[in-house]
Amino acid sequence: MLVRDPRAQEVFDVNLIPFTHAVKQALMRDGSGEVELFWSGAKAGLTAGRTHKTTEGMFIEQLRVETAASSESVYRIISSIGGKQGWYYANWLWQVRGLLDKLVGGPGMRRGRGYRLDLQPGDVVGGYSVEKLEPGVMLRLRNEMKAPGPAWMQFETVPDASGKTLYVQTAFFEPHGLAGLIYWYALYPFHQLIFNGLAHRMVRHAESFDRLS
Repeated sequence: MLVRDPRAQEVFDVNLIPFTHAVKQALMRDGSGEVELFWSGAKAGLTAGRTHKTTEGMFIEQLRVETAASSESVYRIISSIGGKQGWYYANWLWQVRGLLDKLVGGPGMRRGRGYRLDLQPGDVVGGYSVEKLEPGVMLRLRNEMKAPGPAWMQFETVPDASGKTLYVQTAFFEPHGLAGLIYWYALYPFHQLIFNGLAHRMVRHAESFDRLS
C-alpha cells in the first residue's frame, strides 16, 4: 500500500526506512528472540521432558531423554544418522517420504556419506544437509526435501555432574502461509510417532555401544 497522506507520520513521529531494508531486518534473526534460545543449543541444568513452543513464526518441539550412556557414545550415534545406517527408527516411513518428494520434483532421500563419521557442513544425510555441527556436542540438519517452509532437526548431547547424559532432540519448522500450517498439523501424528521413536531408539543404541566399548 502506498501512503500518500503524511499526517500519520507527523502524529507518531516514525523514522521511515526503505522497504528492502525493512524486509532484511524482518528476515534476519538477531539472536535476541526465543527461537535463538533453542537454536543456540541446550544449556546445563535441563531435565528430561518435552517442550513445545510456537514463537516468532516457528514451531519448535524439543524432546529430552536422560541416559546412562556417555556423552561420547551418544554423539557417536548422533553422527552416524542417515547414510547406510538409516534413521534408526521407522526407516520405511522415511523412504516413503523420500519417494513422495521425488514424485513432486524434490531430491528424495539422498544418502550421501555412507558410513563415514567425519561429517562436514554441506554433507548430505538422508534428505537433509548438515548445516552446523560442533563435534561431540551438536549436529543440526536442514531439510532438503520439498515442504511449505524450511525445517531443521537438531541433535545434542549434554553431560551432567552425576555422570549421566541428556540426549536433546529439537525439531524446527517455519510454516509459509496456510499450506505450511496444514502441512504441520496434518503430519503431526506421524511426526510424533517418528520423533519419539527416533529419540528413544538412539538412546538405546548409545547405551548398547557404551556396554560394548
